[in-house]
Amino acid sequence: MAPFMDDSPLPGVKSMQKKLIDDEFDTELLIKELTLEEKSSLLAGKDFWHTTAVPRLRIPSVRLSDGPNGLRGTKFYGSTPSACLPCGTAIGATFDKDLAQRIGHLLADEAKAKGAHVVLGPTINIQRGPLGGRGFESFSEDPLLSGTLAGFYCKGLQERDIIATPKHFVCNDQEHERMAVSSIVTKRALREIYLLPFQIAIKLSSPGAIMTAYNRLNGTHCAERADLLQDILRGEWGWKGLVMSDWFGTYSTSEAVQAGLDLEMPGPTRWRGKALTHAVQSNKVRMSELDERVRAVLDLIKAASASGVPEDAPEEELNRPEDQAFLREVAAKSIVLLKNNDDVLPLKNDKRIAVIGPNAKIATYCGGGSASLNAYRAVTPFEGITAQAKADVDFAQGAYGHQMLPQLGKVLRTVDNQPGFTVRTYNEPSTVKDRKALETKVLNDSNIFFVDYDVPGLQSVWYAESEGIFTPEESGDYDFGLAVCGTAELFIDDNLFISNVKNQRSGTSFLGTGTVEEKARIHLKAGQSYHITLQWGCNKTSTLKRAGTVDFGHGGLRFGGCKHIEPEAAIEAAVKLASTTSQTILFAGLSGEWESEGEDRPNMDLPPHTDDLISRVLDANPNTIVVVQSGTPVTMPWASKAKAIVQAWYGGNETGHAIADVVYGAVNPSGKLPLTFPKKLKDNPTYLNYRSEGGRVLYGEDVYVGYRYYEEMEVEPLFPFGHGLSYTTFELSDLELKPQSNNELVIKCSVHNTGSNDGAETVQIYVAPISPPIRRPVKELKGFTKVPLAAGKKAAAATSIDLVRATSYWEEKEGRWCSAAGEYKVMVGTSSEGKFLEAVVKVQKTTFWNGL
Repeated sequence: MAPFMDDSPLPGVKSMQKKLIDDEFDTELLIKELTLEEKSSLLAGKDFWHTTAVPRLRIPSVRLSDGPNGLRGTKFYGSTPSACLPCGTAIGATFDKDLAQRIGHLLADEAKAKGAHVVLGPTINIQRGPLGGRGFESFSEDPLLSGTLAGFYCKGLQERDIIATPKHFVCNDQEHERMAVSSIVTKRALREIYLLPFQIAIKLSSPGAIMTAYNRLNGTHCAERADLLQDILRGEWGWKGLVMSDWFGTYSTSEAVQAGLDLEMPGPTRWRGKALTHAVQSNKVRMSELDERVRAVLDLIKAASASGVPEDAPEEELNRPEDQAFLREVAAKSIVLLKNNDDVLPLKNDKRIAVIGPNAKIATYCGGGSASLNAYRAVTPFEGITAQAKADVDFAQGAYGHQMLPQLGKVLRTVDNQPGFTVRTYNEPSTVKDRKALETKVLNDSNIFFVDYDVPGLQSVWYAESEGIFTPEESGDYDFGLAVCGTAELFIDDNLFISNVKNQRSGTSFLGTGTVEEKARIHLKAGQSYHITLQWGCNKTSTLKRAGTVDFGHGGLRFGGCKHIEPEAAIEAAVKLASTTSQTILFAGLSGEWESEGEDRPNMDLPPHTDDLISRVLDANPNTIVVVQSGTPVTMPWASKAKAIVQAWYGGNETGHAIADVVYGAVNPSGKLPLTFPKKLKDNPTYLNYRSEGGRVLYGEDVYVGYRYYEEMEVEPLFPFGHGLSYTTFELSDLELKPQSNNELVIKCSVHNTGSNDGAETVQIYVAPISPPIRRPVKELKGFTKVPLAAGKKAAAATSIDLVRATSYWEEKEGRWCSAAGEYKVMVGTSSEGKFLEAVVKVQKTTFWNGL
């Protein structure tokens, strides 16, 4: 059988003969035939990415893979290249349901190419503050926008028979002590803000799996809360699917099973297996409870069979031209034009341009942690601009934006002159003569995470050697750096240059399990080849231990380097170039080092020297376009100086091309901010309640998350939720409300493109209670629709909302949703601030309700 359905759009993938399950797979019969030991084994992973098979009963293994912005496959180390989508906040910025569904289609195709049945995404936690290390993975600060896009994303996956896994259920909204912290949340905030995205996504798409959060909720780990997993998820919402833990996010045997956690990941098991068998035999877990968990696993396996992906399928590259075009489309549609005074954008591609800044010549295409992957390609902004420019393109670095030195892998060549460097793995250290390599690979990614590495004959303590040739283009001083989870030494031309073996210092590398980057400087000559060698030992060779961190496999190795620059001289050179070039564009921002799983940001600032660079370049050339790449808000102390600011996020494979499409006007920007950008960190609602203190974090802002807080407190943000400009102009008019008999309210208005360019506008619908029985946010997003319009054209925009749900709040005393009788203002606009079309609708009677 082919790996995909007969009507699969995926040509050229090798034939695979084995079907996942046969047509006689009967869950209830299998439950009767399974032994206690086999049942226990099914409830934990076989390895990092697969469920456990039971060959005796022809129960196969199912493959899971990260998500959420691309399919990595089954390897961190030496992974098969993949399509990388823009980050979650970028997708959120599109406000585009159809696009989210098409994203699901692409991810499903990528999953099939990687032999995966289950995608570990989307991430739909709420960005309650701007510092969350994984904030870039989620869609929005608003639950309706998050849940709606997630629902259509899951629909797209499931329309092609791939199982989606919304995560992390629930309140996994920070990285600090993420496995131990208790999120202290009121029942109302839990329902109205944090559970609501999951509720909406399940109502729209009924995804086949849900992943639990790492953290505790009001004192108890989410993976052990029966009220979440049984009472709400399965009982109240009627959802039928599999609940899996986050990786190493299972904390007990009996409690987790009884709470409703079906699958412990990854394997081999820590909590199930013999421990679970013993719990059943000693009557700590009832057989009926065990069977419920087994039933969910078997049902998932049965559902996975519809994909046509066989067990243990090979992993292959897809990388179709139409996918490249789609990735470019998504990235361009996500870009938000924050400012464009005097219409300095778009630029002219037949006119000389100066490109400046730390993010210009690096491909900042995704955030860090489990969302990162090995992209098919990653286009830098400089490459994108150069590809479309028809005149000279000049460059000045201005400043560096890295946290660790840039990876060296892509500028190295092997000893036989291939791109990249060679990695060999051994069971013996480098002091052993004539040791034999277990495996040899050529890589270009010098951030090597051996978390799930396995090769025949590998011992528990093992070693690796990396080798490559570096030939600098310029003479000068060069900085090199080495960070490890394990131990390592870096040699240049066989001379020991950096040692990271003894007296190691804890750092943020490798999800917080590794060291700081140890650095050294050396003078190199242009055109001369230098032999770079690294000798590495796995994490068991290190004495560095960090309390509260997870043991992510064998450890890792990261080495980087670049030409040393003096900040003042580099800024001066950039200022000089900007002052002599009328078209100047400056690329700045963060990266997957600054925004990463495992570590929250300490502040909202751009990297050192960046603000100074931007401010001084703007002084020299006020028409400079500032393009910021980040997954969450950054401070912009120079914003009042800038005439044009573009928020470009982490744009995936086609980052540079998409940015160039927008700044040169090939694409009219239509993105809208899915989260509020505050002027400073102290303005955000979580300022006094972020990070773990005493093992807990208080969600003190309650339901006043994001724009709800700024409006209630009358704190002016830098840029409000829903904001985004265009190269054309739009007018809304003729608001009409049409109540229907089934609580549906149809909302219509006219949208007129009053400018001279084709474009798209997002019509945003907010509902504001006029005299609520309890204190409520000023207004809340309850619907949206995107309207493409040619220049000068006018069209009707129509959408509908469920009036009962749109007017409801969580009544804590009743333990139910309440739509209170009274008047509500319906506000239709193009941002959470600005002009609105307004009308009043009356809810005739108070309604209490539960469920989806």
